[in-house]
Amino acid sequence: MNQTFQEVPAGLGKRMTEAKARLDAHTREVVAWHFDPKTGCPFWLEYAKTLGWDPRKEITCYDDLDKFPFFEDEWLRGGPVRRWVPKAFADRPIYVFETGGSTGVPKSRINIEDFRIDYEMFSETLSDESFPKGADWLMLGPSGPRRLRLAVEHLAQHRGGICFCVDLDPRWVVKLINKGRMDVMHEYRDHVIAQGLTLLKAHDNIRCLFTTPKLLEAFCDKVSLARMGIKGVFCGGTQLTAQFNRFAREELLEGTVELVPTYGNTLMGLACHKPFDPADNYSITYHPPSPRAMIEVVDPGQPRKVVDYGQLGRVRLTTLTKEFFMPRFLERDEAIRRPPCDKYPWDGAADVRPFSGFAVPIVEGVY
Repeated sequence: MNQTFQEVPAGLGKRMTEAKARLDAHTREVVAWHFDPKTGCPFWLEYAKTLGWDPRKEITCYDDLDKFPFFEDEWLRGGPVRRWVPKAFADRPIYVFETGGSTGVPKSRINIEDFRIDYEMFSETLSDESFPKGADWLMLGPSGPRRLRLAVEHLAQHRGGICFCVDLDPRWVVKLINKGRMDVMHEYRDHVIAQGLTLLKAHDNIRCLFTTPKLLEAFCDKVSLARMGIKGVFCGGTQLTAQFNRFAREELLEGTVELVPTYGNTLMGLACHKPFDPADNYSITYHPPSPRAMIEVVDPGQPRKVVDYGQLGRVRLTTLTKEFFMPRFLERDEAIRRPPCDKYPWDGAADVRPFSGFAVPIVEGVY
């Protein structure tokens, strides 16, 4: 870190030191697990033969993960997908969740309990006032092979509620946009919103909503969520800019419904936002679920180098669970590096948006 502990309050500095120690210990445990012939997954056991060094001996802390080459997303495209299943979990029921796939073969990630653990951890950050225990949820977002449907449903169940879900296929939306068929895309969006409205009106115990920025705006064009009894909205996506954050809080949610922004994906889990503070001018800073996953903001030209605080760079993700180990993966997003905060004593990433360094722009904000 560029920021020293002397530059932060003593209490926060102590928590930063403790968080770093937990991360280092967790890294050693996960690396030992994935590279142990008895417990590790076939991919990493085979990959270790090409390294010329033993990760179980050489990786003593989180920073040592720089010894690995960057993780390649092509490794997750295609099969056999069971090469990612740790031997210790070979007899467990396996989920496979996809990310991408609008063009070409989607990336696949195996899951056993990670999606449940991730969302149970996230549940601890929600207020009981805005996301009441026992209340039902409406899940209005991408479904199909993505983990979101099962994950949000588990979140609702974990908090004692029932989740009502609406199908949405973003790959179809991308095709419509690429073909310039915006009229059909809008018709499909309206179809999805109509289903959500039907469920909301039919089930009066729905108090919590998961959706995306585009769908939230379209939903609020039709109905007042506050008057319909919604207390809290859990919302994610790179379209959740500072401008949209203010618009959603002040206009769409009428200043009475709590907005909880998140940044996450199938490979990471969920990064939680720094608690809302007007002094941030509606900029959203996300902090990863340390030590299970870490995001860092790096120099696009030198991705081993973390940028200074306040600087823009590319998002680099490392995932560290016993189900899935993914060191130093360059995401398709960019962000501004932010310092630790009281609630999350490790670095954050602010104003996340699609990476501008790609030759071909990403089709973004399709849902």
